[in-house]
Amino acid sequence: MSTAKNINITLKIWRQKNAKTKGGIETYKLDNVSTASSFLEMLDQLNEQLITERKEPVAFDHDCREGICGMCSLYINGRAHGPETGTTTCQLHMRKFNDGDTIYIEPWRSKAFPVIKDLVVDRSSFDRIQQAGGFVSVNTSGNTIDANSIPVPKADADKAFEAAACIGCGACVATCKNGSAMLFVGAKVSQYALLPQGKVEATQRVLNMVRQMDEEGFGNCTNTGACEIECPKGISLENIARMNREYLAASLK
Repeated sequence: MSTAKNINITLKIWRQKNAKTKGGIETYKLDNVSTASSFLEMLDQLNEQLITERKEPVAFDHDCREGICGMCSLYINGRAHGPETGTTTCQLHMRKFNDGDTIYIEPWRSKAFPVIKDLVVDRSSFDRIQQAGGFVSVNTSGNTIDANSIPVPKADADKAFEAAACIGCGACVATCKNGSAMLFVGAKVSQYALLPQGKVEATQRVLNMVRQMDEEGFGNCTNTGACEIECPKGISLENIARMNREYLAASLK
């Protein structure tokens, strides 16, 4: 038997035409929202209402809606991805809210993530950091070695997989008081540093990725720990420590 019900809510949403224009909060009333619907489905419902009223719909990012792609980057009531820990916005459901609630929805706030429109920000800075060194060499000469034939300690493999769980959503940056991307970069460095396949470019990888991170304008880490708490995949601060060790070792070579 379904326990879903309909609620009426007030939405306070950041509207901004582009990065060069001044934005502001606009208020919308939305009735008959099913508590079984996801947060993004609720925004779809709002946009249908706005289109019917011949008003500009709210722009927001989404793709897989399965908690994998990291596109659903929204600041909800002062928290990245909303009130649920370890949950992306697309996995957040309206049953977490009550009838009559007022919900504030804003884009990520970071110099390195300029607003494109409304709730959509440009996170291509993450792509450039990844392109600077987030890859491994692949031998395609015909003398390739089967990756599964290289012994890897299970503890290392587990840590590498945990780091690779990072979906690049940017919640760490949006949550950090310094706008630091070190949890993201630490995760991307760690997933390769822990595996033998990643040793070839290890030195240049960490140097290049950290340099690109700094060039993009991200802040530094001061060990507040907010990034780990708000990360929907629970990426550990240990990855930042590992990146610092890798960076120091690479700098001394």
